[in-house]
Amino acid sequence: MTLDDLATLIASRKDADPSSSWTAQLLAKGPEKCAEKFGEEAIEAIIEAVKGDKAGLTSEAADVLYHLLVMLTACDVSLDDVLTELGKRQGTSGIAEKASR
Repeated sequence: MTLDDLATLIASRKDADPSSSWTAQLLAKGPEKCAEKFGEEAIEAIIEAVKGDKAGLTSEAADVLYHLLVMLTACDVSLDDVLTELGKRQGTSGIAEKASR
């Protein structure tokens, strides 16, 4: 499964009955809950990275990507929007880009 496939699947659940899927349940709770879940998963990924647990980090990273896409969907931001923003930054030094903000 690609990130695009996952983003499409998540978007298809935005207006679904919350009893039909975990994704629909999260989206029904709104952007704040989706952001909270993303934050929880990010912290869990950080813990696994610090522990040096490659398998744990792999699993948590999958959760982070899923919950990031759910949060983006809840906020009406598409994966394409994010990729376009990344494209704008291509060829620019990360240091220069950060200084321009």
